[in-house]
Amino acid sequence: MTTRQTSRVRRIVAITAGLAAASMMLSGCLYSLIPEGAEPRPSTTNEPDTEGVAAELLPFYEQTLEWTECDGGAAAGFDCAYVTAPLDWENPSDGATMELSIVRHQATGTPMGSLLTNPGGPGGSGRGFILDSLDYAVGADLIENYDVIGFDPRGVGDSSAVSCFDAANMDKYLYDIPTAARGTDAWEAELTKADQAFADACEANSNGILPYITTVNSARDMDLIRAVLGDKQLNYLGYSYGTFLGATYAELYPEKAGRLVLDGAIDPAVPGLEVGATQAIGFEAALRAYMQDCLDSGSCPFNGTVDEAMADLGALLASVDRTPLKNDDGRMLGADSLMTAIIAALYSADSWDFLTQALDETLQGDPYSAFYLADFYNEREDGVYLSNSSEAFTAYNCMDYPVEDDQAAEDATMAKIEAAAPTIAPYWSGPDTCAVWPYPPTGTRGAIHAEGAGPILVVGTTNDPATPYEWSVSLAEQLEEGVLITRVGEGHTGYNKGNTCVDEAVEAYFLDDAVPEADLECS
Repeated sequence: MTTRQTSRVRRIVAITAGLAAASMMLSGCLYSLIPEGAEPRPSTTNEPDTEGVAAELLPFYEQTLEWTECDGGAAAGFDCAYVTAPLDWENPSDGATMELSIVRHQATGTPMGSLLTNPGGPGGSGRGFILDSLDYAVGADLIENYDVIGFDPRGVGDSSAVSCFDAANMDKYLYDIPTAARGTDAWEAELTKADQAFADACEANSNGILPYITTVNSARDMDLIRAVLGDKQLNYLGYSYGTFLGATYAELYPEKAGRLVLDGAIDPAVPGLEVGATQAIGFEAALRAYMQDCLDSGSCPFNGTVDEAMADLGALLASVDRTPLKNDDGRMLGADSLMTAIIAALYSADSWDFLTQALDETLQGDPYSAFYLADFYNEREDGVYLSNSSEAFTAYNCMDYPVEDDQAAEDATMAKIEAAAPTIAPYWSGPDTCAVWPYPPTGTRGAIHAEGAGPILVVGTTNDPATPYEWSVSLAEQLEEGVLITRVGEGHTGYNKGNTCVDEAVEAYFLDDAVPEADLECS
């Protein structure tokens, strides 16, 4: 069977900001790198680029943006606007449209143009990513020289959004523990019933947009955004799932692709089952690296060798699977939510101390910190969901990934996971929500070459648990002019994470059009 946990984890791939950045986002902090006392550059609107645009698309490409002060953010240099896009790019003149929400932080120096960004997903809010954590998203030199653009892709956040459950029902869907024993037919039926209710709610509450929530359509939206910003070519920095979005753009519009950096790459040629297996193995490797660090710290709740500690962690997961722990808000912590909490903290080594705290408290019967981590993953705070990332994630993946109905392949995949990721494997399988989605997928899996697009930088981290390094290697090889930058280290994505070598290479590319002469390794 297709892995349910895999589907959920493909979204956590999505969220590039680790817990350090999350604490900034959740506190609502805003960033402005304009020196104190300096006057912000007056808000400007450029003439749209309509060169070569088909007549039926001109009404969209000719629109003029109306920039206004962003709601909830008075920080200098930020302004917001909406872009109207066709609902169906294959039939743009049928009258149905979508609204795309964008935010701009104007260059603090002389602008070189716009730099579009995407934090990942599918389902991550690019608007919030820039508005709430600008200097986590991009480095100071890029903030000085580019108008940095964040946008909520179609179906996400402040754009025309996928809508499914209210908070109470989303809590039940994400956190309730099945009554039947794990792995039984009754357990699978119980989860499938919940998936069906979720899918039905998405169809009922999303105003007919579900068939059009695809990466191809989102890439077409990016070209529209580029054009109405007045840029002749797209400059783009995409993280995690954002690499798939950026590579898709380069495939569709190679002549419009400017400087593209794809950080923490997804391999577009890998089938969904293999995606799940590779991620499970990647998270297991990151978990072992965490465990070694924990044991070396002298304050680890586990003892012995890494293998012995991993066995004890497996016993803890099995324990809460049998006897869930009650949180002070009434929710029960079972193995699935604890696994979500663990995975959330494996994005960055900066979060490992918090994971140690959560595991120590869970061993003592207190699930509070584990729920904090799981809630971060699900973008939930004090009973409120801060975004529709779970809904949008499902909508994109169910349309992007072809259905794989091959029991032998599924069995082989699970055997591979069980052998290479024994701690994670018991909590990785279950029904696939996409099996009951109201629309068949339209996406395909295959290599992306982007012929004619020019050099594209691909950044990969050697022990990235969410988008394993091998995917970055593969994407760089697929692209006609892909250049691989390797960050040797732990954690998800590589740019603006403290590695000077990576940062200098990426920024030289954006600022000076300097492309490494060969693949670059940054220790």
